[in-house]
Amino acid sequence: MKAYVFPGQGAQFSGMGLDLYEKYPQAQELFEEANDILGFAITDIMFEGTADQLKETKVTQPAIFLHSVILSRVLGDGFRPDMVAGHSLGEFSALVANGALKFEDGLTLVSKRAMAMQKACEKTPSTMAAVLGLEDEVVEKICASIEGVVVPANYNCPGQLVISGEISAVEKACEKLKEAGARRALVLPVGGAFHSPMMEPAREELAAAIESTSFAEPACPIYQNVTAAAVKKASEIQKNLIAQLTAPVRWTQSVKQMIADGASDFTEVGPGKVLQGLVKKIDPNAVASSAELPEG
Repeated sequence: MKAYVFPGQGAQFSGMGLDLYEKYPQAQELFEEANDILGFAITDIMFEGTADQLKETKVTQPAIFLHSVILSRVLGDGFRPDMVAGHSLGEFSALVANGALKFEDGLTLVSKRAMAMQKACEKTPSTMAAVLGLEDEVVEKICASIEGVVVPANYNCPGQLVISGEISAVEKACEKLKEAGARRALVLPVGGAFHSPMMEPAREELAAAIESTSFAEPACPIYQNVTAAAVKKASEIQKNLIAQLTAPVRWTQSVKQMIADGASDFTEVGPGKVLQGLVKKIDPNAVASSAELPEG
């Protein structure tokens, strides 16, 4: 069975999507539609912008979403997923690709999500840290023992977990994690504590937008970050998407479940190769590659 996976924030690069725009009329149409929906020429920044311009909140998330979704469209008949999953932001790309969300609705939600997350970051200073070389259970236990808000945020692969929360609590957790034998416990240069209770204001704001958006029954199951289980029911997809902002990304668990349910081949759709690397760390026997553009 073929599984398609969609990357999240951090995968952006200057020039992303230009090859699609120049080669495929369908891609050009969708990019121009995106410029209209967003109210600014995101294509200029994607194709020619600097790394700093691409890191702007209003740009990063829509840019990655657009690259992934438009790539899935130009694959045409070559895109036949039996199941999909997306890492954090990538979940929105996956939902458009499998027909649960319309392109314009997905882009609008991603743009609103980016702005809501930015606002939540500005409200309370917060951060995230990467923890390498410890069992998930040890990280969970140490986070729970710290005063203040610090929680596991991204279960990326065995031995790689990202924690998230208040700056002082994350720093204290890093000290304790190193004492417990972590190979690294490093505070990340991010704007805030994504996938933690610190994102509650953003979750509330996004909830209203998601609830008023129409979701369809998808063409194939999506393995959502919150549950790490196959979901096909539109109402359940909406509920999990709302919970995603304050809940951890259970990527390790999602990939394991996809493999248990028959996934034998993983294709990453979008910029970068981060997810195929994680898939291979989760299961060294898994086949994982980047989506290849059709000829012509």
